[in-house]
Amino acid sequence: MYPNLYFLLKSWFGVDLPAARLVNMFGFFVAIAFIGAAFVLSRELKRKEAAGMLSPTEEMIVVGKPATLTELIINFLIGFVFGYKLVGFFVLGAAAYEDTQGYLLSTQGNLLGGLVLGAGLVYLKWRERRKQELPKPEERKVRIYPHDRVGDIVIIAVIFGFLGAKVFHVLENWDDFVSKPASYISFAGLTFYGGLIVAGVAVYRYARKYQIRFKILLDAFAPTMMLAYALGRIGCQVAGDGDWGILNSAYVSTPQGQVELSDTSRFQETLRANSAEYTEQFGTLTDVPHLSVKAPAFLPTWLFAYNYPHNVLSEGKRFPGSPPNTTYESFLPVPVFPTPFYETVTCLLLFGGLMALRRHILFPGGLFAVYMVMNGAERFLVETIRVNTKYDILGIHPSQAELISSGLIISGVLLWFYWKNLAARKAAQPV
Repeated sequence: MYPNLYFLLKSWFGVDLPAARLVNMFGFFVAIAFIGAAFVLSRELKRKEAAGMLSPTEEMIVVGKPATLTELIINFLIGFVFGYKLVGFFVLGAAAYEDTQGYLLSTQGNLLGGLVLGAGLVYLKWRERRKQELPKPEERKVRIYPHDRVGDIVIIAVIFGFLGAKVFHVLENWDDFVSKPASYISFAGLTFYGGLIVAGVAVYRYARKYQIRFKILLDAFAPTMMLAYALGRIGCQVAGDGDWGILNSAYVSTPQGQVELSDTSRFQETLRANSAEYTEQFGTLTDVPHLSVKAPAFLPTWLFAYNYPHNVLSEGKRFPGSPPNTTYESFLPVPVFPTPFYETVTCLLLFGGLMALRRHILFPGGLFAVYMVMNGAERFLVETIRVNTKYDILGIHPSQAELISSGLIISGVLLWFYWKNLAARKAAQPV
């Protein structure tokens, strides 16, 4: 697939543009997901404000002040990091091109580029404030509506969501993390539910601080998060970040990276030929999870068996003739079920369902309860064909996502009835 924009441009248009390697496709679609989420959230909050469900708060702000030292320092640091890495990318050339992620996470860069861009952003911030500066700064009272805070809410969700997703991924793979912690310093390996839980707590604290009714905010978030998840999974599919399903033993990959029909003996032969990889991943060749499903003639094979060529993890066998010491030149020996694609399609349909239901479920929190059930059911089903770390609980072997998704379904059902009854009791009280 396309671990970064370079591979997409080369595949689609034959353009060889090394600088395009800086645009990570997973990160690109995550950015698209948050932009889409911000748009939907803002629209939903405005709709609820117009219906009288949410109210603005008044705050005192000071206008006419010059730029503060803190603002200038922040702008310098942002500019320095971007300049340091961006200019360094072009200066280092091939050394950075072949492992873009490794370069971005390293201390390599260009000091002069960082200083120039940092100084430029400092100047722009100083000039902007200089134009707005008054002889005497003054206080003004302003009304701020919840939809005005969407930018802050999204930033909080991004930061704490990423941290939570990374922490839960580490917990899910604790033994592997202990044995090789350095391999977890990357943009890969994110657990959605970890991000959902930690970001949810952070947004709740923010909502309380600014007097935003949390259940109403949750209802606005319900379709927002479903859309963001669907768009984010496009990035997983396009980049091939390892969030794929179990092996489809009805197919194998040819030495040239093509997918073709197979049988049991050839599947076992392929496992043995790649025993080092599969033993490291599953512990033994006898316990490799797989299903044998042949694609119907009227559907493309990749919907059922995809070998993720050029995956961002460089996992699998290398393409014949690929230059040595290059990254993203691998494909999976046995194709897998492309579960990120399944989730994208499913969650887009569920997003449409939530958008249709939002005008019919009127009690606060109801739409979010439906989202919890939908999200939990979708994830629980897809976990049956995904590769995940399993726990041993009284002879049952669920994954972390199965445990959390089951909890979401149960919690969603309980919250539906609780919040519905609570709204009915409040409506019955005398005014």
